[in-house]
Amino acid sequence: MQHDMTETGAASETAAFIDAANRSLAAGDFSDLSIDEIRRVMTAAVRAYAAKAEIEEVREAPVDADQVTATDVVVVVSELLRAVDLNLFDLAMWYRRS
Repeated sequence: MQHDMTETGAASETAAFIDAANRSLAAGDFSDLSIDEIRRVMTAAVRAYAAKAEIEEVREAPVDADQVTATDVVVVVSELLRAVDLNLFDLAMWYRRS
């Protein structure tokens, strides 16, 4: 039973974050959404997606393409590359992986 409560709690936290992000986007005001909170969510999401992709050989888009712009993706990818000290050459080598 504890496992179900944890999953429900995580789902609730996920929904709360998504709601807060959507409200911030709609209002154009991000004062209620800290960069630390976004960083924690992004870190967990990136790690979970990468692990699932490796273990289950998932090759599906990690985002809803109709919900993000090319600019959104480039901004995030650029900062992710900087965060882990990768360059475009490194990215090109990984991109060619099957």
